[in-house]
Amino acid sequence: MKTARKRPELSGQLSVEDVTTMVLCKPKLLPLKSLTLEKLEKMQQAAQDTIHQQEMAEKEQQQITQ
Repeated sequence: MKTARKRPELSGQLSVEDVTTMVLCKPKLLPLKSLTLEKLEKMQQAAQDTIHQQEMAEKEQQQITQ
């Protein structure tokens, strides 16, 4: 008479041989603006400030002469 053996895969046991894990690395932060764009914006702002100062000086001169 043969005896039936309980097979592990049918008994509800779980065996795991290969477990993959996540490997975390340092995040690489990218600048939102490039250095060239920042330089151009600074130059543009400086030019606008200069123009604004010149306009204010011209208005003052016109008010003085009137």
